Amino acid sequence: MKKVSFANYPGIPLSTRGALERYLVNGYMPGGFLTAVFTNDLFGAVSRADHWNQQALLDIVKFVYNEAPMGARGTVEKMEEYCSARLAEWAEHDAKHGI
Repeated sequence: MKKVSFANYPGIPLSTRGALERYLVNGYMPGGFLTAVFTNDLFGAVSRADHWNQQALLDIVKFVYNEAPMGARGTVEKMEEYCSARLAEWAEHDAKHGI
């Protein structure tokens, strides 16, 4: 499974990094703010962002653009399909390793 690197995005808060990693690596849908970012809903992202994410929005958008797979962004439906695929990969991994 691919690791997520935030080395080029130092402004992203730790809590947001965790949510991004849980979505991109583990297949767990993020909350409303990140869902708005991943679906290109600028108004929704700005209106849902807390103080820290408002300040980090540029880094978060750059991260999504540069690091997130195309299949993980665009619409809520694409996000849900991405999550289903990631969860299926984890289930296969666990079954293969007797977990």
